[in-house]
Amino acid sequence: MDVTQWTGRHATWLQDAFEDTQEEFAARLGVSVRSVASWHKSPDMVPKLETRRILNTAYYEGAGDAVRKLFIHYARAHAQQEQAQALRVAIAVVRRGNEVLLVCRQDGDDIAWQFPAGIVKPGGSAAKVAVRETLGETGVHCRVREHLGERLHPVTRAMCDYFACDWLHGEAVNGDESENAAVAWAPIRELARYIPTDRIYPPILNALEATV
Repeated sequence: MDVTQWTGRHATWLQDAFEDTQEEFAARLGVSVRSVASWHKSPDMVPKLETRRILNTAYYEGAGDAVRKLFIHYARAHAQQEQAQALRVAIAVVRRGNEVLLVCRQDGDDIAWQFPAGIVKPGGSAAKVAVRETLGETGVHCRVREHLGERLHPVTRAMCDYFACDWLHGEAVNGDESENAAVAWAPIRELARYIPTDRIYPPILNALEATV
């Protein structure tokens, strides 16, 4: 990984990768402890050109493979966190008797069949989005019964809010043919035919199995 722009945040990642204290890192670079402390205080700051050159030398020449790998780990973890914060999705698990409502995306990615979902705008209500998107995508009216939890989705890397919902009325129809290839009521006992069990958020399985 090449560092195209050093910031205070990048510098602190390098310090952590070396497993240095602030004093040790300052000595390693030949800068003041005050400079290192300022990177922690202002992670978005861009150090002066001379300091960036010093950081480049420490990264490309002074660091071994293990240090660089750890630095890259920190950078990727930060990128994933930023992505998760930028994208939040509300997911509705709508039950009707012994069936659960599913939609089939037609974008051809790793997820085909899935539960109705919608993006939550900053400051929006995830529960309301779950209900509204279900209606828009499938024509099914539902109400939220329980918040099942949230997680960073292992495939999409979006932060997902999951809601157990009760069916009120409406038949399943494809209300968004631009995104969905099909809509269906799937038997809960056959859910694994549609979505691999290891990809389903465990609280969803617990909620469905508790009442089958």
